[in-house]
Amino acid sequence: MKRFFPVSQPSIGEKEIAYVTDAVSSGWVSSIGKYIEEFERTFALFCGTRFAIATCNGTTALHLALVCVGVKEGDEIIVPDLTFIATANAARYAGASVVTVDIEAGSLCMDPAAVRRSITPKTKAIIPVHLYGHPANMEAIMAIAREHAIAVVEDAAEAHGAEFRGKKVGSIGDIGVFSFYGNKVVTAGEGGMLTTDSRELYDKARFLRDHAMSPERRYWHPEIGFNYRMTNLQAALAVAQMERIETFIAKRDEIMQWYRDELKSVPSLRLNREEHGSKRVYWMVCLEIAGLNDARRSELMKALRELGVDSRPYFYPISDMPMYSTASTPVAHRVSVEGINLPSYVDLTRNDVAEICGLLLKVLRTMRLI
Repeated sequence: MKRFFPVSQPSIGEKEIAYVTDAVSSGWVSSIGKYIEEFERTFALFCGTRFAIATCNGTTALHLALVCVGVKEGDEIIVPDLTFIATANAARYAGASVVTVDIEAGSLCMDPAAVRRSITPKTKAIIPVHLYGHPANMEAIMAIAREHAIAVVEDAAEAHGAEFRGKKVGSIGDIGVFSFYGNKVVTAGEGGMLTTDSRELYDKARFLRDHAMSPERRYWHPEIGFNYRMTNLQAALAVAQMERIETFIAKRDEIMQWYRDELKSVPSLRLNREEHGSKRVYWMVCLEIAGLNDARRSELMKALRELGVDSRPYFYPISDMPMYSTASTPVAHRVSVEGINLPSYVDLTRNDVAEICGLLLKVLRTMRLI
């Protein structure tokens, strides 16, 4: 039987099963339980922030973060044009307009110069996305934000453990946001987290996360809140995963090096870069092929899948979506169609990567792409 290599799959061990079983057995399966508090405490410690607030998924965490920093109808939010759609959608949930900016070709993150050009009196927040595990240029972005008194919400959904000049992502802006979807560096199945050093933002997020229920008067709601709570079951899985996060990150580094070794004979193939003095995490193996277009990429991905190698395309630019405004972002538009993500889950072996790369090179030669 032919082997199949998925792009991603979680690593679930005995401890994950034991903790989730314990949560089920305890009867605390909903939004109260010991694992939620433990997950928040452990994640804040990991990121180097004073506080962490768990939510049911990363998109709700983004929306909650924007509401907490005061985003409202009529405001503008600056986002990179190359990112998952949730980054823009969360801004719209908060009533704001989305302003997309171009990216840097190396980091794939928002270009600070483009951010500066896009500031208006309506700009309320900037959302730098640490795309595919590479930190955005936070020094430049924070300088622009402080100059204009604009909030910074770090979208670190894909970058657990990445660092910008010695500081963990999620600890640099006013508030950080993470996802624990099944394909992330650590998973809760679904889940999200806000990280911050601000007691004010922390208290606001905890209040709004639970329907804005008054802590002094049960079932009294002085504001419109949200049901964005994480369950104890999700947190139990995540606590076990957090005990292995350094192992996960190190294994992803090793897998990335295997890909580099296997593909170094073809210099026209561009793999993940590392810029701005950053320490990235390899959430996804990124491969860019100069001159590729959307149709040829689909052909490539189909051929790989027929050989047992799964892949996924880079995100499409936000400004190409029918519900958002078009924008002049030439780098994002070029890179978007030239990139695919290859299998990167932590259970891959050196032989697996060699087989994947051998099949990839075979297809690329057949298609005359190398």
